[in-house]
Amino acid sequence: MDEMILYFTAISILSFLLFGLDKQKARQNKRRISAFTLLLVSFLGGSLGSFLAMFIFRHKTSKTSFKIKFGLILLAQILIISLMKFY
Repeated sequence: MDEMILYFTAISILSFLLFGLDKQKARQNKRRISAFTLLLVSFLGGSLGSFLAMFIFRHKTSKTSFKIKFGLILLAQILIISLMKFY
């Protein structure tokens, strides 16, 4: 259980930092982190960090397709967690 908490904490921090870095790169007109990478890190457990970064940095909040994909990831994670309670 402790390993899971450590994993989700680490991946959420990584996700938060990636979103922040991407926002900084966007402001500087530099090469960006792909939306696929941001969504993948979210899917792998960093959704809390991603959500916080989207709110704090106001990043990717105007991109409807990104928000839909992120919402689907959150929904899938909620379903997985709910199903895990039965097993």
